[in-house]
Order: sequence, then structure tokens, then C-alpha cells
Amino acid sequence: MDRSTWSARGSAHADDDAVTPEELLLRVAKGSEAAFERLYDVVAGPVFGLVRRVVRDVAQSEEVAQEVFVELWRTAGGYRPERGSALNWTLTLAHRRAVDRVRSAQARTEREHRVAVMSVEREFDQVSETVTSRLEREQVRRCLSALTELQRESVLLAYYDGRTYTEVADVLGAPLGTIKTRMRDGLIRLRDCLGVTR
Repeated sequence: MDRSTWSARGSAHADDDAVTPEELLLRVAKGSEAAFERLYDVVAGPVFGLVRRVVRDVAQSEEVAQEVFVELWRTAGGYRPERGSALNWTLTLAHRRAVDRVRSAQARTEREHRVAVMSVEREFDQVSETVTSRLEREQVRRCLSALTELQRESVLLAYYDGRTYTEVADVLGAPLGTIKTRMRDGLIRLRDCLGVTR
């Protein structure tokens, strides 16, 4: 604003010193920028103080206070003097805005926390599963190598190829009874090697 605007504003203020905030708010509802400036001068301190107590962060408090004044300009037509003072009405707007900002920030923080926890758990679980799986495979290979040739072939054909005892006996060219005995002995040795309890 240039000096002439300030001086015009100052003289307008001098003429309207007796105007109440309620009257100013009613004039704001009719689109009076001069009334809005006067009302701002009256309520800016209490609005910022209230917002600052709720939001706590100075920069965010300034943003919320600015939003309050934009809302005040837009919704001034909703003010009814019989329901309370202009200051209380304005502070109610400010309180709602401040609480909304706090809730929004809390919701964002909780969302970010959930995402972070999920990604950490997922990464940890994937690593844990991969390591466990590798260790188990290594242990099974080691224990299989401790079996006799016939035991190992019988177990592999039955459990990894899904063959029946009869099919294993046919593939290995051994009697069915021998295959059953070798598989039973091999499975007992595997169980003991792997540390599986009965």
C-alpha cells in the first residue's frame, strides 16, 4: 500500500472508532475490505494466540491463521450477532481450523509410521525367510549326503519326485522290501541328523 492508502485507512479508522467487531463482521459479509482490515486488526492477535496454543509450530500456526482469515472473509455471511460476539465466532473458526491441522498432521504421521513399519517388517521377514530357507536346504543336503547311495536315491525318488515304493523299486531295480527298509532307515537317519523330535 502507498502512503495515500494508509492515510485514507487511518482517517477511516478515526471516523469509525466506535464501530464494534460485530458491526465490522456484518460489513465484511457485505464485501467491505475496509471493515475486514479493521476486523483483522482487532482479532489477529487472539486468533494467532489460540492457533499457536493448539498447533504449537510457529510456521504452521501462521498458515492456519491465514486460512482462518480467508475463511472469515468467505463465510462472514454466516455470522449471526444474536448467537455470540464476533470475536467468539472468529475464535471458533480458528479453533476448528487448528484442530483440523493437528488431526491431519497426526493422521499423516500415523500413516507414515504404518508404512515404515510394514516396509521394515517386510524387508526383515524376506531376509529372515531367505536365510532360514538357505540354512534348511544346506542342512538337508548335508544330511542326505550322510545316507548310503540306496537310501539317498530311494528318499529322493519318493519325496522329491513323488514316486511310490513300487516305482522306486522299479527305477532302482531292487526288491520292494529292500526299498522299504532302506527308505525307513534313511528317513530315521535324516530325522536324527536334522534334529527333528518325534
